[in-house]
Amino acid sequence: METIVTIFREVRDPRDANARHDCASMLFATLVAMLCGCKSCVQISDFCEANLDELSEFVDFAHGAPSHDCFSRLFRLLDPREMERAFSAFVGALREGLGLGPAEGVVAVDGKRLRRGYERGRKHFPPLMISVWEQETRLSLATRTSDDGNEVKAVLEALKTVDLKGCVVTADALHCHPAMAEAVLERGAHYALKLKGNNGPLYELARQTFEKIDAKGRATFAETEEFSHDRHEYRRLTIAAAPKTGANMPGLVSFGRMQSRRQLQGRKAKENTYYVAFSKRYTPACGLKIVRSHWAVENVLHWRVDVTFHEDESRTRKDHAPGNLAVIRRIAIDILEKHPGEISIGRKMSKAAWSREYRCNLFTHMR
Repeated sequence: METIVTIFREVRDPRDANARHDCASMLFATLVAMLCGCKSCVQISDFCEANLDELSEFVDFAHGAPSHDCFSRLFRLLDPREMERAFSAFVGALREGLGLGPAEGVVAVDGKRLRRGYERGRKHFPPLMISVWEQETRLSLATRTSDDGNEVKAVLEALKTVDLKGCVVTADALHCHPAMAEAVLERGAHYALKLKGNNGPLYELARQTFEKIDAKGRATFAETEEFSHDRHEYRRLTIAAAPKTGANMPGLVSFGRMQSRRQLQGRKAKENTYYVAFSKRYTPACGLKIVRSHWAVENVLHWRVDVTFHEDESRTRKDHAPGNLAVIRRIAIDILEKHPGEISIGRKMSKAAWSREYRCNLFTHMR
């Protein structure tokens, strides 16, 4: 707990000097409340009031439990960059405590809208969170709030804060562009970027490349087939060397063509084809594994914040509050993820709410 409190003490308090409640203490109480299943400022305040004696053993609450308005105002005013620096410090402390070195393997980059966190009249423009997520450890490496909704810009800024040497960075088709390729290569990593028609010239080059390969009958591919949850899914990835000329994509070495077919029981099968730009020549089996690994950021991280923390249902919407609370949710998820025990995140949160010993145990396993 001391490590977390120390990290929060580095966050600059944006309120006036006469603020009664300590900023770091409120951030720590918010984290503990979220670990126990609280989802709104009202619930966080109620948790703080109910467990004031326990919290006061670790942080200062000389003036009693802050009200929900106090929590709401703090998160509205906090600079998102301050929270992002705190998150980076937490990531470093957690990885050091767990004996983890720099990230390895697949690092997925993706954006997520906080769907109900919009101001009145701005339903079309909810806040956007960027996640840089390591597939092997299932831990976040960085997170960033996009102030202007520009996901491309926010991703490029987030990548600058992460050590990616030796990793493979994956992203969807929005990020298949030269600036992204340059940013990844500069960090000492390779890329595997989904390619669709939004990058017209590169998409056409990939399509023509595979037409020539198919005509010669020299295609090399790997395929998988899955039957689960009343659906049948088939995927085939074909690899081809990229032409040495004609591609405005730094470091481009090869293309992948993903052909998939998905059929739900009793329904017509849906087929889809897209391409992937690689900065390294992989075997089809390895390329298929990398491409499929990307979607773990959706199926694990984003699924958890939506289903377990109900992030999409949160109506916290004013100023910086949606993004700042989203950062603390991701800290909570990483703590719960790395706590030993073969039970779900939801069950860990319930046990933390019921047992003080279990709550403390969540933090001691960070060391």
